[in-house]
Amino acid sequence: MDIRYVTSADDIVASDLGGGFWEGWPHPPSPATHVRMLRESRHVVLALDPEAAAGRVVGFINAVSDGFHVAFIPYLEVVPAYRGRGIGGELVERMLAILQDFYAVDLTCDATLQPFYARFGLRPYSCMVRRNHARQATGAT
Repeated sequence: MDIRYVTSADDIVASDLGGGFWEGWPHPPSPATHVRMLRESRHVVLALDPEAAAGRVVGFINAVSDGFHVAFIPYLEVVPAYRGRGIGGELVERMLAILQDFYAVDLTCDATLQPFYARFGLRPYSCMVRRNHARQATGAT
């Protein structure tokens, strides 16, 4: 398997997104909204499988940021059929390399995922969040 990693979503279209992203989400974003999320992120790393039968994007991580001081990583997703192959770890390492000079790099995750992120030097911290689940899938502004 020859996975290629890129740092731009400019050439990505909805049909490039394979099925299986947003597993477990009650209201996942549409492919068009997903593309918009990737394109409008300050930083993105995509895992591409040029030989995939459906959807060449098989994993992604993105960051929203002020560009130099603080970044937030909202999503790390790998298509289920590609999990367990090191793609998620590679995406995290590449994103953290992009953000290496930032003061703060934050993300939120379930407690069960904390050991995964700890491997990359992240540590548990307190935070406050608000979620508007009615807007989860829309991407509307």
